[in-house]
Amino acid sequence: MGIEERRKRKKNLRFDEKGIKLALAILDKLEKPLELLYYLMKRERDRTFVIMLLSADEMELENLIKAEKRDSDLLFEIDKENNLYALICQETKIDGGYRFAERFHRALEHKKIKNSYSVEIEVGSPRHEIKEVIFKLIETYMKAVNDEREGEIIYHSLQ
Repeated sequence: MGIEERRKRKKNLRFDEKGIKLALAILDKLEKPLELLYYLMKRERDRTFVIMLLSADEMELENLIKAEKRDSDLLFEIDKENNLYALICQETKIDGGYRFAERFHRALEHKKIKNSYSVEIEVGSPRHEIKEVIFKLIETYMKAVNDEREGEIIYHSLQ
């Protein structure tokens, strides 16, 4: 197998060893908080939330995200080495999550930071299994990185 063929094969492989370990870390960090939010959604109707994965090279993202998030938003460090964070924005619809991502990317552009990624999933009801939501988020993030969609805001809605 030639070098170019291996690169193409690697590019098409969404979940290599590193990706699977990253996916497991995301699942580990987000499953319990989502259980709580699902409980609240079932108890009190209309509690839409947005869950995001945010990353960028060469910058301490935690402080930037903390400065932009609301007190009700939940921040989770997923992988410090890869500078990957998750943010859950309670009582937020996709447009609110999109505005947050716009502010995030503007701040990174201002600092001339490259290789930034943001993906978000709006969860409008608890009818989707928690793992399904997390796996959709992971898959969306991995695809964005593999497709080199840096600086874009990628979002989906699960109603």
